[in-house]
Amino acid sequence: MEPLASRIRPKILDEFVGQEHLTGKGKPLRVAIEKKELFSFILWGPPGSGKTTLARIYAKAVGAEFHELSAVDSGKEDIKKVVGTHSTSSGQGRQLKLGGKPKVLFIDEIHRFNKAQQDFLLPFVERGDITLIGATTENPSFEIISPLLSRARVFVLNGHNEKEMEQILKRTKLKIPNDARDWLVQMTDGDARQAITTLETAQALYGTITLDTLKEAVQSKHIRYDKKGEEHYNTISALIKSMRASQPDAALYYLARMVDAGEDPKFIARRMVIFASEDIGLAQPTALVVANAVFEAVHKIGYPEAIINLAHGVAYLAQCKKDRRSYDAIFEALDDVKQFGNLPIPLRVRNAPTKLMKELKYGKGYDMYDKESYLPKKLQKKKYLK
Repeated sequence: MEPLASRIRPKILDEFVGQEHLTGKGKPLRVAIEKKELFSFILWGPPGSGKTTLARIYAKAVGAEFHELSAVDSGKEDIKKVVGTHSTSSGQGRQLKLGGKPKVLFIDEIHRFNKAQQDFLLPFVERGDITLIGATTENPSFEIISPLLSRARVFVLNGHNEKEMEQILKRTKLKIPNDARDWLVQMTDGDARQAITTLETAQALYGTITLDTLKEAVQSKHIRYDKKGEEHYNTISALIKSMRASQPDAALYYLARMVDAGEDPKFIARRMVIFASEDIGLAQPTALVVANAVFEAVHKIGYPEAIINLAHGVAYLAQCKKDRRSYDAIFEALDDVKQFGNLPIPLRVRNAPTKLMKELKYGKGYDMYDKESYLPKKLQKKKYLK
């Protein structure tokens, strides 16, 4: 039987829940669909945020043939089959003149295509033989080659919030007690597919959905996710939290689990680079140097030797002193920027390259060792770095 998540998948945009910044009135994906505009794009977001669903809705709405590949088990030959033997330098323009439908090629986990595979894909996108939609959980800036990225827009998706998750769960038409629903929404952390699959498993295994049966279902091997699913995110979370708590033994254990599962070493190393600034920060600035060195090492070396580099980095970062002040400070400053907008910058710290600007007192009174705050007047008493 077709999985529940697939059976209740929205077919049109008005049925889709979430991603209002892309699908709301006047927003880019809705406008593209309403105007039937063909263009290539990358959907970047966490699991279960609706990437595949949006790709299918888009392709259907623009009247295109929809072809779906997974970068995990696909390659050049699969792309050739989709493009066909009749592609020409005039691409889709030629197809449409002949009465053919445009082709939308959706590639799930496109970040798993290596450079050679992405290079192979590029001319078909350039000529318009296909309209490419890529889906990725990884930052496209790191994983998609620049020529391909420059020919596609990038749309960032967010995990579903609690209200959206509750709307999505209602579509299952399953009877879910309030305590079970609340627990599931929290546990799945915005991943709609995981939430629906957990419900389906609990119903199939136990005949009823309760808080207890959901907890049992989560432990069941029937929904044991692979490295692109829940287990992947649970384990990286445990690794980060172990390093944050300065527990190198626990951190190395969770690193070993990820390595044993064949996790991409660059994924682990990138999280270490983030951690070095987010959690260690000013306490030990060399942590960022070490984390970057680990990233460079695993990028050049790869498995199996890269395991040693990863272990070196994890053990070091876990034992570093922690200081989140710079992390907290920048986000507090961003909150003020969003709240107050572009507050006037004090005249004495403005640049004064012209005579007029000097006459307007730009730069007047500036002292490089000034003790008076350079913050805008409204924020002069503010302390971000506490």
